Amino acid sequence: MKFTDGFWHARPGVGLHYAREVDRIVAGDGTLTAIAPTKTITTRGATLNQPVLTTVLSAPMDNVITVRVTHHKGRPDPRRFDLDVAGDARPTATVEDGHGQLTSGALTAHLDVGTSFELRFQAGDQVVTRSAAKSMAWASVAPDAAIDRGPIQLRTAPATGYMLAQLDLGVGEVVYGLGERFGPYAKNGQAVDIWNEDGGTSSEQAYKNIPFYLTNRGYGVFVNDPGHVSFEVGSEAVERVQFSVEGETLEYHVIYGPDPKTILERYTALTGRPAEVPAWSYGLWLTTSFTTDYDEATVNSFIDGMAERDIPLSVFHFDCFWMRDFNWCDLEWDPRVFPDPDGMLERMHARGLRVCVWINPYIAQQSPLFDEGMAAGYLVKRADGSVWQWDRWQAGMGLVDFTSPEATAWFKDKLRALVRQGVDSFKTDFGERIPVDVVWADGSDPLRMHNLYAHLYNQAVHEVLVEERGEGEAVLFARSASAGGQQFPVHWGGDSTASYASMAETLRGGLSLALSGFGYWSHDIGGFEGVPDAAVFKRWTAFGLLSSHSRMHGSDSYRVPWMFGEDEADPQSAVSVARRFARLKNRLMPYLLGAGREAHATGTPVMRPMLLEFPGDPSVTYVDRQYMLGGDLLVAPVFSTEGDVELYLPEGRWASLLTGELVDGGGWRRERHEFDSLPVYLRPGAVVPLGAQEDRPDTDHLVDLTLLVHPGEAEDWSRTVEVARPDGSTAAFTVRREGAGLVAKSADVADGWSLQGVDGRLVAAEAGTARLA
Repeated sequence: MKFTDGFWHARPGVGLHYAREVDRIVAGDGTLTAIAPTKTITTRGATLNQPVLTTVLSAPMDNVITVRVTHHKGRPDPRRFDLDVAGDARPTATVEDGHGQLTSGALTAHLDVGTSFELRFQAGDQVVTRSAAKSMAWASVAPDAAIDRGPIQLRTAPATGYMLAQLDLGVGEVVYGLGERFGPYAKNGQAVDIWNEDGGTSSEQAYKNIPFYLTNRGYGVFVNDPGHVSFEVGSEAVERVQFSVEGETLEYHVIYGPDPKTILERYTALTGRPAEVPAWSYGLWLTTSFTTDYDEATVNSFIDGMAERDIPLSVFHFDCFWMRDFNWCDLEWDPRVFPDPDGMLERMHARGLRVCVWINPYIAQQSPLFDEGMAAGYLVKRADGSVWQWDRWQAGMGLVDFTSPEATAWFKDKLRALVRQGVDSFKTDFGERIPVDVVWADGSDPLRMHNLYAHLYNQAVHEVLVEERGEGEAVLFARSASAGGQQFPVHWGGDSTASYASMAETLRGGLSLALSGFGYWSHDIGGFEGVPDAAVFKRWTAFGLLSSHSRMHGSDSYRVPWMFGEDEADPQSAVSVARRFARLKNRLMPYLLGAGREAHATGTPVMRPMLLEFPGDPSVTYVDRQYMLGGDLLVAPVFSTEGDVELYLPEGRWASLLTGELVDGGGWRRERHEFDSLPVYLRPGAVVPLGAQEDRPDTDHLVDLTLLVHPGEAEDWSRTVEVARPDGSTAAFTVRREGAGLVAKSADVADGWSLQGVDGRLVAAEAGTARLA
């Protein structure tokens, strides 16, 4: 939201009351409080007739400093995100000779009493960022002011007050994150509204809006407000990032790294770590698609077809029409097309498959649950006490009120019955179209519940699976999210289109989401809207099966591979490509499961923007068409039919996973790939554990394990890796260079594993040791 008319003036109808100076600073127990008048005090009379901003600094954890700026504190404090504050922060606050400072770990905030306001954040002698002159304000805004209020422009009672703050952007500083955004990966120059919308992947709107960003200068910023937060990233004041909220109080956290992995680790410690997901969820998911015709015979034909073509399948997903039309959501199988759901689920489980079903929190008027929920007061209401309804999506639909514990328990019990019937996972669709002209059961501000609703919805569904199946066995396929939503994985990229451009924008969204604290991510292979041509489908298949999670899904057409080309003699056919990469992904399962456990433990995502692994390399600053899959594999999807791809390899000698070819890094390269190939490189020093089983992802990964090793050029190289198993146990292996060869040892596993070089040479272990000359 822009409040200014150029550098000098406010927009018509806007009064900007900047913190001009610091009048006094008071140190408390781990806090620092500063009183900032909004005009310079030259006489006693100047203290009258002006707003004053109160700034309180505190620290919820080491290396994080909270800034809370208030105009009028008598207003009710808005609902904020739930934070996991461990209570072990040890901030120190001091005031001496008019200089106040609060230190949290390596990060210190500085304020000085005087005639120029400046809030400065430092790590040692390095200035991390700062709010300098004209950078913190309360804005009084007339109802007819010439500003764009963003997605809430049409509210009947426009706000009259906003709080805003600005932090400096240094020369060469680049901003990332702010949720799953499909536009430019670097957010500089953009205006970003944190407001969940169902806008597809080809617009400025986003399903997952997260008021958190990090920069390549060693820090992140989290605005703790679930409502409409408006960011101007070098787009209003080009030297600064501005964020503003409606109301009288603004709270934000400056999170020091200095490296981006540590920033994410601290941010996710504050807002919640991604849950661990089961091994079976990493395998290929196949769906009915959305509006296609299907029944049990159709489903069986797809499952049989995958098995006959030797394409391993892990999960089958039933989209909306598993329920009867006009009844969404009644959470009942449509008896006309699925007359024996219990038997069907049992038969699918007997084939080694897991089952996912589509749901959303919108209850159609024709659903029996509508009357039940309305009678019990479980649906969101209007101010007059009636149930809020509209006809978009489902006729006469209402919303489950997840601010009511009773309504939440009611909805969870409906899902619990499905889990006990045999459903293993839920696709939690929607959750973005949440009105603001409603009354919530707990009295929450409707403006702040708009984004937060997605969090409460996914939390309730995830809790059902945890309660019924246990920790580590719960997995969703969720579309919407807010800050903290990473706790309830997996999330997918929403409604893309069947084109290379949409494939690329989908990846940009995933990279942005990864830098917003989300550990796992997926997308619709082939694109959702439209029918992909065979080339797009095959390129997207390779990309999708080298993502954290993999799903073939569409809108009005099936996505089974043989619809896009089948020739068993042709390795470039869609069936052959799907088989190759689905089986490769299952072999990579020990490696992927380890990356997933790292995401759960530290917040480092499975799919990683290059910045996370190579923060000191300026060449990766804007790289958004490739990523690291875990810490050791670089993947560059191909976005053309011809197979031409440009990719950047950082310094060192890299090795192709698919061919074993060694390639020198330190620059850009152009390659051309057939449909059954794409650039996948092992970084120097990589150890990639490979499983022996290609037909499913949840086998014992230590049986016939292979350690694929690319030591690089370092003479004294060694590395220890822990190989994860689906049951939660791990086994440690240490690999080192010894002369011209390699030696691997394990105290946990004596034999039944092998050591392999990227040149293809393989040697079996004996008595816990393998030597490759």
